[in-house]
Amino acid sequence: MLQSLAGNSCVRLIQSNKSAWYFLFLVLGYILYLIFGAVVFSSVELPYEDVLRQELRKIKRQFLQEHECLSEERLERFLYKALEASNYGVSILNNASASWNWDFTSSLFFASTVLSTTGYGHTAPLSDGGKAFCIIYSVIGIPFTLLFLTAVVQRIMVYSTWRPIMYVHTRWGLSKPLVALVHATLLAIVAVSCFFLIPAAIFSALEENWNFLESFYFCFISLSTIGLGDYVPGEAFNQKFRELYKLGITVYLLLGLIAMLVVLETFCELQQLKQLRKMFYLKKEKPQDRLAIMEHDHLAFTSMSDGTVTSPQEDKTEPFVDFPVLTSPGGDDPMIK
Repeated sequence: MLQSLAGNSCVRLIQSNKSAWYFLFLVLGYILYLIFGAVVFSSVELPYEDVLRQELRKIKRQFLQEHECLSEERLERFLYKALEASNYGVSILNNASASWNWDFTSSLFFASTVLSTTGYGHTAPLSDGGKAFCIIYSVIGIPFTLLFLTAVVQRIMVYSTWRPIMYVHTRWGLSKPLVALVHATLLAIVAVSCFFLIPAAIFSALEENWNFLESFYFCFISLSTIGLGDYVPGEAFNQKFRELYKLGITVYLLLGLIAMLVVLETFCELQQLKQLRKMFYLKKEKPQDRLAIMEHDHLAFTSMSDGTVTSPQEDKTEPFVDFPVLTSPGGDDPMIK
């Protein structure tokens, strides 16, 4: 008997806190996914890092052996300066001296990566004034960009998602969730083709050292606003029409980001995903429940403030008067409505 009561109480506890249990499983799943990614990246990339380190040590030893007049300390200082300048986008190589990082088109490209939070990291402000202005510019510009993108996506959604779905639903009488799912799939295919596959083919043709996979990787890293900075277009030696090329990349990143937001918003409005999200969200209190909680708190407060407790004998002597409920002849109470 006690075991059955305990089991029933546990079942009731779990059912009454489904959202909390789902959220706990969500947190655990996310942590496991992070650990899984760390294990895979470590197992795949660590051997390549070890090989690269050994090659650099070998080249360094060979260079010092061929130039005995140069000490290792002087070489270390030189390499430190060169790498520090490279972190700011300034290269000491002869084939990179012709390109500037802070002309107008490069600065426009940098501003777009800052406001879109892509941040490749290949170029950074050198002066203290530039760093201070970057902070102020980002504090104002990032919310402004979010507002701009939200307004643009909301207007595009009217013609790209809502009207086509309603047209097919009313014209052929198909199920609205089914139409929305098919439409979201087709929209995703079009977006991937126009902003990933085709641009990847173009970048692989324009960039000498990029293959199709590296170009597709750049498109994904950029439009997902990850922006690792290991691949940046337009930085090759003697890049033809470099200013126009940088301007075109800026436009591509802005349009691609808008397209990705439209696709994501379209998928977020699917009925299936809405039901999935409700499993992990807190339930909103209804106005009736909120009113009942307020009345309960008010009664508890007044009973505590009175400080008097009626005895059982007083309860027996004072009968409880039950007033009849007024109902309409039809049985529906207009006051309740």
